[in-house]
Parts: sequence; structure tokens; C-alpha cells
Amino acid sequence: MITLGCSIQFARGLSVRFVLPIGALRSNSTMASIVRKIIHTAKCPKAVAPYNQAVVADRTVYCSGVLGMELGSLKLVEGGAAGQTAKALEHLTTLLEASGSSIEKVVKTTILLADMNDYGAVNDEYKRVFSNNFPARTCFAVNKLPLGAAVEIEAIALTGEVIQVST
Repeated sequence: MITLGCSIQFARGLSVRFVLPIGALRSNSTMASIVRKIIHTAKCPKAVAPYNQAVVADRTVYCSGVLGMELGSLKLVEGGAAGQTAKALEHLTTLLEASGSSIEKVVKTTILLADMNDYGAVNDEYKRVFSNNFPARTCFAVNKLPLGAAVEIEAIALTGEVIQVST
């Protein structure tokens, strides 16, 4: 084994010697690499445009906006904003599990509404899934959503062991 040694001399006669195997020295680009994993699951509706269902970067999951669609079709579920919210959250839960995460590890959601009058109905469905330790959230109305949807929900979550702390 080839090694690289270095000695450091301190005041009062103290010295320290370091010895490292040459193989332990790597370029910064190798040590700073982060895994970017594309997530696709047939258990959720296909993307309706050029994007991925989710991307995991290091230990963070970024879920694209999810619509309340029937699996295997481009049809929105019946029941308006409430029905679409329930289905979108069901798909989001499935997508998070496929990404190695869960609904309990969500740290941020964004809800897009076609009509702000649906805010209460969406919140009722949202509280059924996020029952405590709510994630941070943004909710706003937009001019129009894909496929004429009433609601679209995106999320950012963590993977691995997560310790919940409240202040």
C-alpha cells in the first residue's frame, strides 16, 4: 500500500504525524456527488406533459403536481374539488411510498386551485390525510389547471429516518 505522510510541529515540542493511504485521496467532484433518482410508478397516473412523477435528490423527494385522475386514463374523478383532492392525495401517498418516503415525511405542499371557493372542501380532504404535524403549505388560485382540473397538489418530502421536533 502506498501512503502519504505529513508531520505538523507545534510549539513546546509537540508534533503530530498523519499517514493516509493514497486511495483515500479523491477529487472533490467524487466526494461531493449527490444521487438524483427519477421515480416512476404505474400505480399513479402517467405524467400528462414532459416531466417526471417525482425526483429524489439525496434524501429529498420532489413530487410533481398530482391531479385527481382515474388510474390508466386522463379522466378526472367525479365529485368536484373534494373528490379530486381525495384522489390526488391518494396518488401522492402512493408516489411518496414509491420514492422511499411517506405522507408523514412531507415537509411542504403546494395546492393550486381553479376556484378559491373550493378552499374549504379541499381543506376537509387534506385534514383526512395530514391529520397532525402538518407540513408547511402554500395554497393559491390559478387561472386554469391541466385537463380542467379543480385542484393540483405537489409535495416535497424526506427519505430515511426523520425525527419530528416541535418548538
